[in-house]
Amino acid sequence: MQTVVHEPVGATVTGVSLRNPAPEMIERIRGLLGEHGVLVLPEQPIDDGAFVEFLRGFGDLTFTVGETPVEDFPDLNVVSNVGRTVPPRSTFHVDTSYVRRPPAYTSLRAVEIPARGGETLFTNQYRAYDTLPPELRERLDGRTITHVVTGVDPGDSAETAAEHPVFRRHPVSGRAALYLSTPTRCVAVSGMTPEESAETVAELFAHSTAEGNVFRHAWSPGDVVIWDNACVLHRADHDDVMGDRVMHRGMVAGTDVPAAA
Repeated sequence: MQTVVHEPVGATVTGVSLRNPAPEMIERIRGLLGEHGVLVLPEQPIDDGAFVEFLRGFGDLTFTVGETPVEDFPDLNVVSNVGRTVPPRSTFHVDTSYVRRPPAYTSLRAVEIPARGGETLFTNQYRAYDTLPPELRERLDGRTITHVVTGVDPGDSAETAAEHPVFRRHPVSGRAALYLSTPTRCVAVSGMTPEESAETVAELFAHSTAEGNVFRHAWSPGDVVIWDNACVLHRADHDDVMGDRVMHRGMVAGTDVPAAA
């Protein structure tokens, strides 16, 4: 297993096969995710069956109610621009952060790659925390953000809101990360008025997603990318895409309630 580290976040891992991965390899990847946030695993000619088995090595899978499942693989959902007259919209976010135990990991398998564009972007939320102005960090210490569902129909019995610490202790690395999602999903900061909350979330979001804190992954056939939702934000860049972009997405269920740093 060889690792090439990217700046400001992420790494590319080669010399591994995702078919029938040994538990030792899964634990090595889990540690690398806690350290680097995002792993690019190139040249993985696997099908959905092998993809699901790889992800199950990390734990039970979870599915966001309201997404479109992959045929014959109900644990996976389709991310696609095929047949759309208007490009999909994507802003930086954390997947399904509006539940009490958000997904631990998300992964995408490249099914069809456009001739141009369609990159996925990631932020380093460890660095976002470390580089906060001291006075802002002090003011937010011990506070929480209320996350709510947007963009999908969660169904009658699904969770639709959860309160999480602004500063989250990573369950593997133990490091502190700034934990938030897209501003429309972050509706309140504890102890603040609605106006103060909106201003604070906007400031934190702009800080997290500043250009110097973003890694941009350009997809190649056979790529599998997996990321740790406790320490990164992500979004797809749908601008100027030429051709079909089809990804299959799987998520590993979280077992812990996010803990304050």
